[in-house]
Amino acid sequence: MKNILVTGAKGQLGQCLKKQSKKFPDFNFFFCDSRELNITDKDTLRSFFSENGIDYCINAAAYTNVEKAETDKEKAYQVNVEGARNVAEVCRENGTKLFHISTDYVFNGKAETPYKETGEVDPINVYGASKLKGEEEIMNVLDEVFIFRTSWLYSEFGHNFFNTILRKADEKAELNITTSQLGTPTNANDLAAYILEIIASGSTKYGLYHFSNEGSATWYDFAREILVYSGKLDQVILNKTGFFKTQAERPAYSVLSKQKAIETFGPVLNWKTSLHALIDEN
Repeated sequence: MKNILVTGAKGQLGQCLKKQSKKFPDFNFFFCDSRELNITDKDTLRSFFSENGIDYCINAAAYTNVEKAETDKEKAYQVNVEGARNVAEVCRENGTKLFHISTDYVFNGKAETPYKETGEVDPINVYGASKLKGEEEIMNVLDEVFIFRTSWLYSEFGHNFFNTILRKADEKAELNITTSQLGTPTNANDLAAYILEIIASGSTKYGLYHFSNEGSATWYDFAREILVYSGKLDQVILNKTGFFKTQAERPAYSVLSKQKAIETFGPVLNWKTSLHALIDEN
């Protein structure tokens, strides 16, 4: 039986991995949040790995507050760079295969066609820069690693755009949603299932991959689809806006090419199809 560690287990991807894990009864999972297993504490990591014989680690632990990272750079780098390096080094020491989650924010958003893994990286905010540095640290340490960059994650768990829009609809709010960014909403359940299927297959096709749902949308498009499909469009006043003030600069374009992942591991769902399935489920 394979022992699989999921760090950042209280985050939305971590919770989706826990949900999807029920489909994999032949695996033994350890779900740890930052209080139970802090990736910035290398000695604790070493002890945990050696005591539990970890075969795979899915590193979903990260500093993900894009806005706050602009003024809390030290903490963002501590988790996203030093923590990521710690995980990689302990994985190497224990012969553990690592899955690490990164972001579309490693790009500057000036492209006009979907970003491939070989695309030029040029982050425009602290969060993106910290995640890129984390990628580099991991690849300097490990050969047996899968790094998945993803975008616009949402799920039924935690604080995210999907849950916020549904809550605002119930509050009968007026919503001003930006059209100035184009990307792909990604159901975190799909990413969780994709990773676990790769583990189940025993694949050794390590490397850097992009994963999101298929298609593209603005945040306005995403909000409207949530409201229309859930039957709540009439409950809100939904306005388009070309500008939304944020402390951290965001890429205007962050659609990811999934060609490499699809050819290697299999297809992914269109973002609308996946969104509809999640609404139907909940």
